[in-house]
Amino acid sequence: MKKTLIAGLLLAALASFAVQAQDTTSTTDAASNKGGWTGSGEFGFASATGNTRSQNINAKLGLSQENDQWKNNFFLDALRAKSQLKVVDAAGNTVNDYNTTANRYDGGASVGYKFDQRSYIVGAARYDHDEFGANLWQGVISLGYGYIALKDERNELSFEIGPGYKEYRPANVDVVVDGVLVPQQQSTQNEVVARGLVNYKLKISDNTSFEDTFLMEAGSKNTYLQNDAGLAVTMTKKLAIKVGFQVRHNSSVVVGLKKTDTLATTNLVYNF
Repeated sequence: MKKTLIAGLLLAALASFAVQAQDTTSTTDAASNKGGWTGSGEFGFASATGNTRSQNINAKLGLSQENDQWKNNFFLDALRAKSQLKVVDAAGNTVNDYNTTANRYDGGASVGYKFDQRSYIVGAARYDHDEFGANLWQGVISLGYGYIALKDERNELSFEIGPGYKEYRPANVDVVVDGVLVPQQQSTQNEVVARGLVNYKLKISDNTSFEDTFLMEAGSKNTYLQNDAGLAVTMTKKLAIKVGFQVRHNSSVVVGLKKTDTLATTNLVYNF
């Protein structure tokens, strides 16, 4: 499933770029505005030293395209955190233990072909790996229908819905073996899901914008919900500061894990 998703993402990207290359060579206007392509990269870093030590890194890369024929999106995200913890060893001594507390990366793509200015058919794929999440990894592919309900100078609202197929492996469960906790690997699960996506963009002012994206992957075994909200303030034509808040929720998790994870970020954004 992992190899299939990665191959699907690469093929979708190559196909979209190839078609767009043909379009841009045939029209001067399309070449001048990059065929509707825009992109942004985000990076946030925090480090503490002294009595406590910690490092937190998060990075995001996004590409999007919209023109008269295509509505495409590609993304890559990464999150990693380490912190120093005081633990008691077997001899009863208190020592500092520097452990990884977050290690997550995910990527995805959606390729939409427009029937008209409002309606489009969309194929989407997403893969997520999280060593500290409810699922160690999860991958989804889907095909659906999209509709741009609102689009003007300040607002844009779009919806996507359709069936999909999901595979995932729940997080390991610690079991006691001879008095020692041993992580036990869970079996891979799969199911048909209903995928829904709602995206809203608001231009508050010339240099301030807000965006909220809600994703649902509903299945009989597990329903995954994710909401990403972000407020960006532009400093120059290329640079911006963005504060974001992400919520992830799984309806079914192994014993001992929480169903909801949140992430708050403050990042430097480079637009291209």
